[in-house]
Amino acid sequence: MGTPDFAVPSLQALLSHPDFEVVAVVTQPDRQAGRGRKLQQSPVKQAALAARVPILQPQRLRDPDAFADLAALQPEAIVVAAYGQILPPQVLNLPSHGCINVHASLLPRWRGASPIAAAILAGDSLTGCTIMRMDAGMDTGPILAQAATVIRPDDTTGSLENRLARQGAQLLIDTLPCAWQGQLVPRPQEDADASVCRLLRKEHARIDWTQPAPVIERMVRAYDPWPGAHTLWQGQQLKLGKVHAVAGHASPGEVVAWGTGAAVGTGQGLVVLEAVQLAGKKMTVMADFLRGRPQLLASTLG
Repeated sequence: MGTPDFAVPSLQALLSHPDFEVVAVVTQPDRQAGRGRKLQQSPVKQAALAARVPILQPQRLRDPDAFADLAALQPEAIVVAAYGQILPPQVLNLPSHGCINVHASLLPRWRGASPIAAAILAGDSLTGCTIMRMDAGMDTGPILAQAATVIRPDDTTGSLENRLARQGAQLLIDTLPCAWQGQLVPRPQEDADASVCRLLRKEHARIDWTQPAPVIERMVRAYDPWPGAHTLWQGQQLKLGKVHAVAGHASPGEVVAWGTGAAVGTGQGLVVLEAVQLAGKKMTVMADFLRGRPQLLASTLG
């Protein structure tokens, strides 16, 4: 069970493993996306189609027909990686070896739907992947294995997700046979150490220029590639590409010259804009943007 790019390496690892048979893939229904609002298949569905694996796309796992389809497969285990729906108790109890989750954090830190972005936003220096047995809670089940990775200073959610997806797939393959044979003792999570992250929404990515510059820099990295950190300029949405925080002073939101480019005042320090994008336009390096729109300098972003 999985939906986005993060889940694809885990699916491919299972497909290529000689000891496991993937009897079906469960993914979210096709969704409308893009300007044309065309139906798009999830990355996991595309990978399953390429491998000619049966695909289920229930609207809700709680629907009796959806559960009947799952039960008919008689799964011995269900592997879940960023599926996007909560598994009801009857599904959790269906496979004889339980439901195994590939989660992109070092649980119990960052339980929830956006652990990669949350780790970057918080300024964590370390994250990783956890293989856990699922229970009725949100990422609260006992831990089977973990692997850590360093968060690099220039990591975005996109770049970090790529590494964690590969790490999680390898950890899954290393862990699943041992778990299957009863060689691993699941370790309960310490609830006192738990932190929870929210589901990302577009409004979360609106920049508050009264925040310190390092916080805003982390926002830009955490919301790349989606939903994209943004601000308003002359009533238009201005998306921020790569930025970096420096010492300096200007009023929050005030755009000042910085070399051949521009920087923005914050509650503490400056954020140097390396690239920006107006709605409907391409991402443009700052010097080129200013050649066409010099009025950005001395304006105020909001």
